Amino acid sequence: MPRADFRFAVRRRVRYSEVDAQAVVYFGRYLEWADEGVVEYWRRAGIFANTPITGGEAEFHVVRAEIDYVAPMLLDEEVDICVAATRIGRTSAHFLCELHGLANGSSADDLRARILQVQVHVAEARGRPTPVPGWITAAFETLEGRPLKTAP
Repeated sequence: MPRADFRFAVRRRVRYSEVDAQAVVYFGRYLEWADEGVVEYWRRAGIFANTPITGGEAEFHVVRAEIDYVAPMLLDEEVDICVAATRIGRTSAHFLCELHGLANGSSADDLRARILQVQVHVAEARGRPTPVPGWITAAFETLEGRPLKTAP
């Protein structure tokens, strides 16, 4: 997805503890960064304040994560974690996270990695999948500026 099409991004800097001996970001960090980006996306959408950790009801579990490596990220580089909700199913929410370098400017395409994530809404920590509440779908659709709900 073109960098300019993302409506949300959070910026971070590559830290020493995140790189290997060649000063390249260790691949396992990509999932951590995707999680960081999605949490901030939820905060922007107004959902984070309603998660169980804050006494709310919005409980999602990651059931699938897929990473496509495109180009390295190096020590002390600034990176934008771009996040978009791409689809809401009956019990699931799909997210696209892209990591973009800033060497060519903050609005330029400089894709380093793409992370696809599927989360399933559950009633409790060990519960079964339950339908995504309408207020969550509405919050994501408002942030994205388009419908995300798919037909059952």
